[in-house]
Amino acid sequence: MSRIGKLPVNLPAGVKAELLSGNVVKVKGPKGEMSQKVDSDITVTLEDNQIKFTRPTDQPRHRSMHGLYRALVNNMVVGVSEGFEIKQEFVGVGYRVEAQGQMLNFSLGYSHSISLQLPAEVQAETPQVKKGENPLLVIRSCDKQLLGQVAAKIRSFRKPEPYKGKGIKYVGEQLRRKAGKTAAAK
Repeated sequence: MSRIGKLPVNLPAGVKAELLSGNVVKVKGPKGEMSQKVDSDITVTLEDNQIKFTRPTDQPRHRSMHGLYRALVNNMVVGVSEGFEIKQEFVGVGYRVEAQGQMLNFSLGYSHSISLQLPAEVQAETPQVKKGENPLLVIRSCDKQLLGQVAAKIRSFRKPEPYKGKGIKYVGEQLRRKAGKTAAAK
C-alpha cells in the first residue's frame, strides 16, 4: 500500500471540503478556494473531517495515482489554510526588482528592463533590506504548483552563474561554485 496514499488528509479548522460529481474535490478556506479532478479509478471519501483515498488494484498505474492525488489534495488543503511562499534573492551589482501591484519590473544587468505580469492568484512584495544586503522578492499564493511555475519563470531571467554566484537564487539555496582561471602556470 502506498505510504502516502493511505494517509488521510485532515481538514483544519476553517477549511471546508466537498465532493462534486465527476470525482472532483473542492476545498475552501480563509486563503482561497481550489478544486482538483481525481481519476475515476481512485475512490475519494469524506468522513469525520478527513479525506481518504482508496485504489481498486495494485497495478502500477493505480499505485502511482493513489499517492499523487492524495498529495495534490493535501497541497490544496495546506494552501487554502496557510498558503505557500517563496523568497528569491537578487545577487549582483545593480540587480533590482520592483513590485507595482501585479506587475514586476526587473533590472538584471541587461541593456533593457524586464516586466512580468503576475497571475491574479499570486501576490508579490519586495521588503526593504539593509544597505549592503541583496534585494529580496517574496511571492505568495494558495496554489503551490502555480507559485513554483512563477518562481521558475522569474529565476529563468538570470540564473545564478557558477563563478561569482550572480543571478536570481532562492533564499537558502546552495550553489555549486567553480574555481576561476588560475595564474599562468609556467
